[in-house]
Amino acid sequence: MDCSHVQFCIHDSSAQTAAAREIDLHQLRELFNVTAFWAQNRRIEDLTTAIAHSNPIVTAWDGDRLIGFSRATSDGVYRATIWDVVIHPDYQGAGLGRKMVETVLMHPHVNRAERVYLMTTNEQRFYSRIGFEENQTTTMVLFNQPVSQEGLPAVAYAREEGLGVRD
Repeated sequence: MDCSHVQFCIHDSSAQTAAAREIDLHQLRELFNVTAFWAQNRRIEDLTTAIAHSNPIVTAWDGDRLIGFSRATSDGVYRATIWDVVIHPDYQGAGLGRKMVETVLMHPHVNRAERVYLMTTNEQRFYSRIGFEENQTTTMVLFNQPVSQEGLPAVAYAREEGLGVRD
């Protein structure tokens, strides 16, 4: 399949200008529904929150049709994680997924991190061709369960002025 017409867009929250193209959340939800068993029926409100806390976000477009999506979170130095890599089934096998992941990895907020993590259920072979390795030492997960604050010391939050933060 010739995908030379597909356009990639980097949505960067640190950029001074808005992304060249807005992410249509309804198209994104449909892309997840068609592509990802692990992301079925995500709520628009939750997608909005996830996007707001991700940097960078990379999208792929065939005209006005959203056909690919990926996002990352990072502290910019030590750790980064790539999330939600999806390419519409009609476009898989043309190298778009690889280009999407490599675009995320080249972003300044990710490429300085000493470790980049990625969770995958069935695509280990695909990601290993990009350079990812299986990691048996960091496989813990906490399924969102309310944690009791009873008996714990109070938490003080530092303000933006830098209270409680020292260089």
